[in-house]
Amino acid sequence: MKTVTAIILTSVCAIVPVLARQAEQDYPTSQAGARFAPLHIYLESGERPLAAFQFELKATAGQVKIVGVEGGSHEAFSKTPPYYDPAALTKDRIIIAAFSTQRDLPKGRTRVATLHLQISGDAEPQYELKLMVAADADGKEIPAEISFEKGEQK
Repeated sequence: MKTVTAIILTSVCAIVPVLARQAEQDYPTSQAGARFAPLHIYLESGERPLAAFQFELKATAGQVKIVGVEGGSHEAFSKTPPYYDPAALTKDRIIIAAFSTQRDLPKGRTRVATLHLQISGDAEPQYELKLMVAADADGKEIPAEISFEKGEQK
């Protein structure tokens, strides 16, 4: 029995470091020069209540990886993160959408999402942000302006 235990422990001690190195290669926890930063997305709907939206964000310069998507600041969009297309992430872009059936909907300038980014290298990332649609509670398209802010401020 002692021999079997010794063999198992020796095998585990030999295999674990190999698996740990492989996991770090597949999912590096840090990269030289990498930093993390949020990108806050805002919609301005004026006096119209905002019930739904869809937008696309592309990184046009710099090395950016999206590592998280967070909901907005208003209760209508804060309880769950918005929907996004995981396949689009492989093409340095993301398409995000959300809708709310709540009665109390945001008006004016509202943070609708925060993207958490891993930025590699020294180049400051540049982004292209495109609003595809914004709609009210009746599903009617409404005019809205989309913008983003870099950094910790919400």
